[in-house]
Parts: sequence; structure tokens; C-alpha cells
Amino acid sequence: MNTSISSTRQGTGQEQFLTILSREDALTRFEAALFPRPAQTEKRVLSDTLGLALAEDVVAPVDVPPFDRSNVDGFALRAADLAAASQAHPVRLALNAETIACGTVPQIPVLARTATPIATGGPLPRGADAIVMMEHTHPAGADAIEVMRSVSPGQFVSGAGSDMARGEVVLRAGTVIGSREIGMLAACGVAQITVVRRPRVAILSTGDELVQPGEPLRPAAIYDANGPIVSAAVTENGGEARFLGAFPDDEARLEAAMRDALADHDLLILSGGTSKGAGDVSHRIIGRLGKPGIIAHGVALKPGKPLCLAVCDGKPVIILPGFPTSAMFTFHDMIVPVLRRMAGLPPRIDAQVSARVPLRLPSELGRTEFVMVSLVQGPEGLAAYATGKGSGAITSFAQADGFIRIEALADHLPAGAETPVALFTPQVRVPDLVVIGSHCVGLDLVFSALSASGTSVRSLAVGSLGGLAAAKRGECDLAPIHLFDPKTQSYNTPFLGDGLELVPGWRRMQGLVFRSGDSRFEGRSVEEAVAGALADPDCLMVNRNQGAGTRILIDQLLGPARPDGYWNQPRSHNAVAAAVVQERADWGVTIAPVARAAGLGFIPLTEEHYDFALVSARREQPAVQAFLTALQSPEIHAALERAGFARAG
Repeated sequence: MNTSISSTRQGTGQEQFLTILSREDALTRFEAALFPRPAQTEKRVLSDTLGLALAEDVVAPVDVPPFDRSNVDGFALRAADLAAASQAHPVRLALNAETIACGTVPQIPVLARTATPIATGGPLPRGADAIVMMEHTHPAGADAIEVMRSVSPGQFVSGAGSDMARGEVVLRAGTVIGSREIGMLAACGVAQITVVRRPRVAILSTGDELVQPGEPLRPAAIYDANGPIVSAAVTENGGEARFLGAFPDDEARLEAAMRDALADHDLLILSGGTSKGAGDVSHRIIGRLGKPGIIAHGVALKPGKPLCLAVCDGKPVIILPGFPTSAMFTFHDMIVPVLRRMAGLPPRIDAQVSARVPLRLPSELGRTEFVMVSLVQGPEGLAAYATGKGSGAITSFAQADGFIRIEALADHLPAGAETPVALFTPQVRVPDLVVIGSHCVGLDLVFSALSASGTSVRSLAVGSLGGLAAAKRGECDLAPIHLFDPKTQSYNTPFLGDGLELVPGWRRMQGLVFRSGDSRFEGRSVEEAVAGALADPDCLMVNRNQGAGTRILIDQLLGPARPDGYWNQPRSHNAVAAAVVQERADWGVTIAPVARAAGLGFIPLTEEHYDFALVSARREQPAVQAFLTALQSPEIHAALERAGFARAG
């Protein structure tokens, strides 16, 4: 409630506060006078962006990694050759006459019953679909090895684009740049980015009694603590602080200093001179510096009542109370939100350190393992999703909120376990909207619109089936899916369970991709192309991971056939395209926009429905409503069509 006092103390010359505003009312009025306002941006080299906020989305210009690569030192081979391998019955493989190191382009394909020595980070040769670690083999003469255990297809392999896919929005506007983000951007070749410029903040101390530290303290004087304290707090919260010194209560000198400060800075902070005593002149000067002037003078805070908030021709002017305790209380409570918003930084939130693990996390027995996790809000508290994409993945580190520890004597962390999370930052970045399921580049268009409106989004790509499971557990708001039910000849709806409802998304064309000019595919129908590929023993396919909607389409297309390359199972559309472009495979299935971006030939297979399973209980949440509104907007429809997608319906 506002408290108005209209009286004036007689005989003292001291004016009384005219209006005392509540904290909420004062902050609301102050922010309304300042925002919205365009962000002040600048382009900086990557090494000079630490702590700044991105001003625009950053799109990966290349796939990272740009090729399928080995995660360990070992041998590249075909997993099928080791199906019966064991300690008692080792499998003998002939060694190819090359060794693949980092930066080495493979020349010799891996044929059946052969293997190629490969170093960590080396490109996977054609025909290989797995790596066996060096220590699980024995030499068998000069040109062969014996392998004592089986491997799974894709073991110790990071697929092309599995970390960052070309054309994918890897960091969104508003992301605060830390060492992890710098490493992520460097990994995809980005040298400069556009960031929100740090607000230039001038700090003035006022009062006849002030003496700067290091100078002799005269009678009745005090050392100026507010100037250094406020300057440091400005820097801590994203501002570029410049302390201009302490000024006596001389109206002409102080007005000149305030005008000069406003001319060269984005924000002006003074301390002292707010309580309207006969010697305090700051508040009187503000009325001459620009419109609208004082927004609030006197706030119902303890401590901090004398706070003065003003806006002069678009620039905020704050006069903090003189006592250091009051000055810092009001600064952190009332000014930090505005300063961080001007700097493009997120507001401060309280950290959480305990979370439930929704899925079983396997671990290698005998080694203490640290698993990086992203945190989402589940029905019973925070849930921690592992973000690992392989030891070389930059995004695992950049996208994680923290890590959990699995002890050396445990071979897994069971699903449902409550576990401590060690945070990378002082705050947990719990997003407004959580989307878990199948990824599509079209999602970036919707998410960018949400980010621009202030809605934070976390998207975890776990496949359609994984997304449905997360939605049923209540760990996300929406699950993107594209699942075809052959019984009903329809998409997605048959897979919904209780508590879920379908939100139509868009249509995207799935098709067979190949290198342009390949006579086995050029000008043929899907059926003719697949029949020709199956008939050619030299024709190598690239598949998709189990659980992906595209994998279901591929299995329906192949029937019982398991052609060469079937067990090569990358986790993204971009990785499929990269395998074909780089001639590690001759054909695969991906979506039309990815095929077009990669310059590949494309034979349409089916127009699939990319929709969203919505958790009905969360429909009315503001972030979900914002998503639904954005999804139906003409701007998003137009952007999706430009990207190669079709409207639902």
C-alpha cells in the first residue's frame, strides 16, 4: 500500500517524503519507464566475450565432429565380425595396410574380417561401424590381431554432427558466455559473435563528509565506502563500472558532474543525497536532466527507505542511501534486476543441489564416473538428465547444469535415485519450458521466437519414444514425435496415453538421399532405388538409431533385409547426410531440408507428421501457452515454409 505524507517540517528547511511506494510498485514503475528498449550490441572476438550475453542466435556453420571419429585408441572394424568373440574363442582379423591418426584421411575400406589401427579422434574408414579398444586385442603376427570380446555397432564412435549439426542453433540469444560456451563456439569455427554490450555505469559519491581511502581523515569526515562497493557490485552484475569520485554538496559542481556522466554512460548511480536534507541537492538536480525524471522517491524497504529512482531521457539515474548497508541492500534488491536486464543477463535465482535420476545410468565398474546432467522440473522435484554425447563432445559440458558422481564400486545409478548434483554455476538454470523428444531444425524457429519474448527453453533430443516416456513421467511439457502406426495408417495419435494430447506441428518430407549423379538412384522411385541398392553388394547404407521415428520408417522400407551398413546407426539427420556426402555410405534416409543443405540427391519417401505430445496438466502454464501461440503465428508458419516444411492439416 502506498503511504502519502503531504506535510512539511516547519522551521527546518527539510522537505518530507511526498510518497512512499511499496517495493513492488516502485520496481514496476521503474522498469515500465525503461523497458522495452533495444539492446546495445557490439561484435567482439570470441576471446573477449567472457561473461557477456549473446545478442543473436549462433548457428553452427559446420558439423561437429565433421566426420565419424574414434573415441579411443584401437581398431576400426565391423561389429558383425566379432559377434562370437570371447576370451576362450578370440576372432582373428587381418590388419589393413594403413594407420589412421588425427588428421589422416582413410584410404582403405574396412572389409569383412579386417581391421584398421586408429587413434583417438581419427576419422572412421568406409565400411567400419565400431571400434575395439587396443587393450582388448592381441597381436597375431605382423599383419593380424586377435579380439577377445564382441562390440556393439557404433561402440566408441562419435557420428558426424553428433555434437553440433550444421545449421543447428547451438547457442541462443541471451546465453551468457562462459568458458564452456567459448569452447563450443571455437569447436565449430566461430571467431566473432554479436553480444549485448556491457552497460557503461558511472558511479558518483556525494557528501561534504567524504574522504577517499588513503587520504588523511579530517574531523567529522568518513571514508567513502560506497564508491568502491557499488563499483564492484556493478561489475559483478554485468556492468562496466567507472568510479568518478566523491563530490561535495555543491549544486552547480554536482549538476555539471551528473550531466557529463550521463552524456558518456548508460546509467548513473549516486550514493547519498536522497533524504532531502537542506544540504542534499541530488534529487533537485534530476528534475533538470531530462524526462520523465523521478519515478520513485522513498520505498517501503528496511533498510533502504530513502532510495530514489529516476529516468532522464531514457537513461536510469539511481540515488542510493548514504549508509553502506542500506546502499547495498537496495542495490541488490532493486537495481540488480534492471542492470542485469540491460546487460542481457538472466535474473538471479536460488540454486538447487538435489535431483532425481529418471533413467538408469550405466557406469564402467572400477572407475569413479562423473556424469554431466541437465536439470528439468519433474512432478516430485528436479530431474537430472545425462547430457553425454561422447568424450569429445563440447555441448555435453556447455549444456549441463552440473554433474553427478557414480562411485567406482557401482556399475550403474538406478532409475529413480535421488542424488546430489554439483553445480557449474551458483544458480540452477531451470527453464520455463522443457521439450524432450525428437529433434527437428524447425524447432529452432519456434524456440527463437520464445527466447525473444523472454521464455527460456530447454530441449533434449532423446528420440520420439524417449520423449513419450518423459512426457508420461511428467518430466517435460511437450514431446515432439513422428511415429507411424501401420495398423491405423496414421501418425502419432495411436501412441498417446492418458494425460497426453496431440498438438499438430508441421509436415516434413522424409526421403532417400544419395550423391547426385549416382546412377543406382538418380531418376528412380524409392522402391526401385532400394531394390537396386539391396542387389548391389558394394552399395553401403547408413541407418538411424533405435527409438528414432526415422528408424521405424527404414525398417518398414527394408523389411527383413539387413544390408551392409545397417548397423551404422547415427543419431541425427545431419550425420546421415554427412556419411553420404563423405562417401562413407551411399544412401540413407533423412529429411528434405537437411538433404537440400548438404547438396544431396533426394527421392521422396513419405510426408511425415511432426507433432507434439502435450502433457494436458501443463497446458495452462504460461510457457506452454507462449509455445502454442508462437506455433500458430503467421510469422512462424512463414518461416517454416521457407525452411522447407509444410503446415499441418
